[in-house]
Amino acid sequence: MFSNLLQFWQGKDFLTQVLEEFKTMLDDAHIMFESVCRKIIANQDEPEIENKIYAVDAKINALQKDIRKKIITHLSIQPSVDMPVSLILMSVVKDAERLGDYAKNLLEINTLLQNPIDQQKYAKIFNNIDQKILQLFKKTKSAFLESDETKATQSWESEKKIVKFCDEIITNLSKSSLSVNEAVCFTLIARYFKRIAAHLTNIATSVVLPLSDLDYFDEKIRDNINEK
Repeated sequence: MFSNLLQFWQGKDFLTQVLEEFKTMLDDAHIMFESVCRKIIANQDEPEIENKIYAVDAKINALQKDIRKKIITHLSIQPSVDMPVSLILMSVVKDAERLGDYAKNLLEINTLLQNPIDQQKYAKIFNNIDQKILQLFKKTKSAFLESDETKATQSWESEKKIVKFCDEIITNLSKSSLSVNEAVCFTLIARYFKRIAAHLTNIATSVVLPLSDLDYFDEKIRDNINEK
């Protein structure tokens, strides 16, 4: 459905403007995540990173508000014709806004750390899962903006593995001999990684799901498998 809607509205000012702003939201969230990982994981210094991250997050929030305003204004003119694609866009822009929030939350872990993260210890626990999430950002943007069902499904497969691994990390941390500070901070990182992956997949899979099933792609796949 989404693919057909995009083709129908291709070149129209409303959709062109909204998709461009949405792409900017995803690009900014991607940059935020990458910058924060360099700071808290690789311990690379970047001047004024807190101010930069909060400024980008504010920009993402402003874009979300602007997109919502455009959608509401557009629907007041053509309330029935564009309702499906407008509802999809309303849903995914919220996911994009949450990506910025979680990147900001990751940065705030830096204030909790008593010592910089031991990179060897991190690599052993997380197996560089942050790099897999960076790849998921790319897959998600491509799946949504190209309305590519194959890439959307691939994004879900990637997210499923990330979520499972993050859950395993948290379970292992609860039984570890790490200091309380390390265990708490690593647990928060795993939790935020999991939520970022989930919001990315909500965006990607919006191209293959009916409106009623948005955010529930895993349940939709499971139901389809059970029916076979």
